Amino acid sequence: MKKTLIPAIVLIVLFSAVAQAQSQKIGYVNSTKIFQEYPAALDAQKKIDAIGRPFQDSLDAMQKDLQARYEDYQKKEAMMNDATKRAEQQKLVDLERTANQYRVEKFGQDGELARRTEQIITPVREKIKAAIAQVAKEEKYSFVFDKTEQIQVLLYGDPNQDITFKVIDKLKRGK
Repeated sequence: MKKTLIPAIVLIVLFSAVAQAQSQKIGYVNSTKIFQEYPAALDAQKKIDAIGRPFQDSLDAMQKDLQARYEDYQKKEAMMNDATKRAEQQKLVDLERTANQYRVEKFGQDGELARRTEQIITPVREKIKAAIAQVAKEEKYSFVFDKTEQIQVLLYGDPNQDITFKVIDKLKRGK
């Protein structure tokens, strides 16, 4: 009795797992494409660019000033005494340190631009995630993966299961 009961249980479990797997629908989106097509994401990117432009201009000016001072130093170096050389070299090192510190403060991983970008992008990202969830529920998808050019989480996907444009449509309609 036990010998026939165990294989029967195993078969029932296998059949139920296969049946459940067959009833699950899996789709994917290209989040990069959504960000490129969603007007709110494009507006957010324009805001981020507008914030970053003055930072980059300031950094470029610092780099230009440092380069000009370095070239000036090289021209005058032969005529300087040791104390003056050291003083000028220290000024150049200080300018370079200031420029590097500014770069980190503005463009670093925890810099001002990263913080402001996160503030601007988070609401857009949340709307996109909500639209993906809504499309997935309406179309009865159990799972939705992301397939972008940068991150290959999904190595193959049937183009018929790509719901990217349905999500873009939902976002553009505002529903």
